[in-house]
Amino acid sequence: MINRRHIAAAAATAVAGLVVASGPALAGPAGDLTPGQRDALAAGVQVAPKGATAGAKSTAVQPNPYLAQLPDATTIDYTTWREAMARDGRARAKGSTLKSVQKAAAAATTARAVRTIVHDEEEPAGTSGANDTRENAEPIAGFGTGAKQASQLRILGSMPDLAPTATALAPVAEDNGSIPLAGNTGITGSGARTTTGQLGDGPHGSAGDGTNDFDFYKLTVNAGNTILVDTSASAATADTIVAVYSSTGERLAVDDDSGPGFTSVLSWTAPATATYYAMVAGYAIPGSFPRDPMDSGSGFGGATEPAYSLRIAAFAVDHDFYSFALKPGDVVGGTVTGSSRALTLYRPDGVQMMGTDQDASSLYPPTSPLPGGGNAVLAYVAESAGQYVLELGSGVGAYDVTVNGFRPGSEIDPSTRTQTVFLDFDGATVNTAIWGGPGVRTLSPFGSFVAKWGLTRAQEGALIDAITAEVTENIKQDLRAVNSDVRVKVLNSKDHADPFGKENVSRVIVGGTIAQSGISTIGIAQFIDPGNYGHEDSAVVLLDVLSDPSGPASLNTYLNAGSDRVGFVSQAVGNVIAHEVGHMIGNYHTDNANPQHSLMDAGGTGFGNLFGVGPDNVGGTADDEDVDFALDDYIPAEGFTGKENTLNVAAWAYTAPR
Repeated sequence: MINRRHIAAAAATAVAGLVVASGPALAGPAGDLTPGQRDALAAGVQVAPKGATAGAKSTAVQPNPYLAQLPDATTIDYTTWREAMARDGRARAKGSTLKSVQKAAAAATTARAVRTIVHDEEEPAGTSGANDTRENAEPIAGFGTGAKQASQLRILGSMPDLAPTATALAPVAEDNGSIPLAGNTGITGSGARTTTGQLGDGPHGSAGDGTNDFDFYKLTVNAGNTILVDTSASAATADTIVAVYSSTGERLAVDDDSGPGFTSVLSWTAPATATYYAMVAGYAIPGSFPRDPMDSGSGFGGATEPAYSLRIAAFAVDHDFYSFALKPGDVVGGTVTGSSRALTLYRPDGVQMMGTDQDASSLYPPTSPLPGGGNAVLAYVAESAGQYVLELGSGVGAYDVTVNGFRPGSEIDPSTRTQTVFLDFDGATVNTAIWGGPGVRTLSPFGSFVAKWGLTRAQEGALIDAITAEVTENIKQDLRAVNSDVRVKVLNSKDHADPFGKENVSRVIVGGTIAQSGISTIGIAQFIDPGNYGHEDSAVVLLDVLSDPSGPASLNTYLNAGSDRVGFVSQAVGNVIAHEVGHMIGNYHTDNANPQHSLMDAGGTGFGNLFGVGPDNVGGTADDEDVDFALDDYIPAEGFTGKENTLNVAAWAYTAPR
């Protein structure tokens, strides 16, 4: 696997919006991204200014990127959100609410109070190799969601320090800005070096041609050894990017901001004995990587140019693997404290389903029993019966893992006979603070936007009917392929009285603008709720960006004289609504730039994919795509790695009570 430890960030409703100190207030979408920015986002590196601060003087609320379908990727400050997320996750874990919710969910799942199995690592302290692969994972019996099983698992273990003693490497002379010009570390097989460098001092820094200075370092590494590229001994303000490349120029791993402040720490295991190249660069909004790592003058310009201290090493690292049985629909959450900084979960077939080095638990609703507050936190809904494997990595010393298992919220809550999703097209006066907004605002109705898509007011009813049908297909009919016991109904304000406020009714407000709401987004959900333990939450889909005359996120960009306008607008708006519902029932964002088009694809770019625009790049034509929940990659910039089965997560969210 490519282990990226980087820049994702988020927070719960209490910190669902950050006020940005600079930049235009309440900006709509800018033009599409540059090649350098697309490349950076594909590597998991943001393309927005860093350091937004809550409480700064501005009216521009930049919403939580985990929860929002954002119009412009150049406004998303993942670094700051990650810090906010970690802070709020720790506060949630210390509160009394989580413990009481876990107790109730455990009793409803296993018909008994929380019972804990404690597993002590069997690998002798100070050694490695006994449980270092999926194949030799230590099996743990008795954990699960059955009546005679323990719903909580605690794993105590440790990782030895196997790092070699570092020797000093003299600073490498410029130009070392490409693979052919890389400074030689002298590392062969294994070893460690420390050195210093100055970005910007070469011929391509700001004093030269301004295309950006890159510093490359060469090392030869044995298969299975871990490459460490670490600038954490630099000043905290030294905003570095680090990466590992192959000898042919393939970028293999990236890190931004995993160290203190803006410094970086990358740990990546070499799959084969070969020569690799470590790169240190400055952060650049136009794109932080060279177009061509074989050409030292191929950067995009605009990079920071800090002095840095660097440790480069290659050595065997201890990874600890444990396994336990799950059954379809089991909802598991895990958190680790102590030395380990990363958790990875694998399906029985070996597919990596979630890798994380962050805590996103502050995104859960107060009613969620899933744990958090650790160095790394994961949540997963099991797809099949079998033995799942949990990997711990990135640490030296003792660690403490807690894993909780529950059945889905709608299954263990007898009041949830059928959940209702209410689509409100009538406009609303709502407290936007639930999404991080500025407070009570009035949002204009859906009908105010119909004409902007070239439709008449007389077509509004047919459009609402078609949107409702699209959402129903996405969040009900399609899910029954996985779980035949799906119990959800979709109502709309044209045909039904407003039921919001009643038990088991969630809503999506469809209308309003960025200016009216005070939130710079297309859509946003209140929570991300794996297992669906909160049933009365809200989302909003704003319509100004979607109905702009043009722009990458406007439906009008994809319409022409031959388009079925009702068909395309209902398809696209219905997909955006389903996207926000997908968050409320537990899904994170998926990659918006890969070939798999999914309802959970993130915003910022690639909007045509979410809208269902076909190969002819025109909406409302015969080749339009039916976009659904699917097995897809997590979006790199939000920090998770592996696959997310958004269809499975959604299907179990609405399962019938037992």
